[in-house]
Amino acid sequence: MKRLLLLLAVLTSAAAAADHYSFWVEPCTRPQTGCRVGDDELASWAFQAWQSASGGTLDFSRAQDREHARIRVLWASAQQGLYGETRRILVDGKRGAEVYVLPDAPGAKDDRLMRDAIVYLTCLHETGHALGLPHTSAFDDIMYSFQYGGNIPEYFGRYRRKLGTREDIRKNPGLSEADRAHLMRAADERR
Repeated sequence: MKRLLLLLAVLTSAAAAADHYSFWVEPCTRPQTGCRVGDDELASWAFQAWQSASGGTLDFSRAQDREHARIRVLWASAQQGLYGETRRILVDGKRGAEVYVLPDAPGAKDDRLMRDAIVYLTCLHETGHALGLPHTSAFDDIMYSFQYGGNIPEYFGRYRRKLGTREDIRKNPGLSEADRAHLMRAADERR
């Protein structure tokens, strides 16, 4: 019985230590964005990837409304000039962010899986910023910035080559070991 109580205390302590983020994903109602049915799932998979990589320090749940969501994924249109961007906001007294993602992925018109890969990776990258992660100069990182140069088609292409079906995105989180280490350091700083 003592062991069970100790285990429950440890599990309760670990759950309490997790930083909870509610998220909201804009419905695909504005055709000018190029958003497609299922894009909300790609955004959700990005949150799941970060949660899994966090080792229990992050917990994400879908919010019912935009107003109280700490992270809000919004579909950008080409007219907005955004490919992906994160803007910090304050939500109910806590740090949050609006994540803008262009779902009409350039260069992927004839390959639906490439398009989904680009949307997913952009959600993953911008959500990393929402969690406080900066850009890196390492081409293998999801937080890599193209300001450092690099072959943009190859960046997305190497991920696309891992995919046989859309469901494979869930099996290939797209995070490097350095991304995971940066996430853990950011978690320590948030405590």
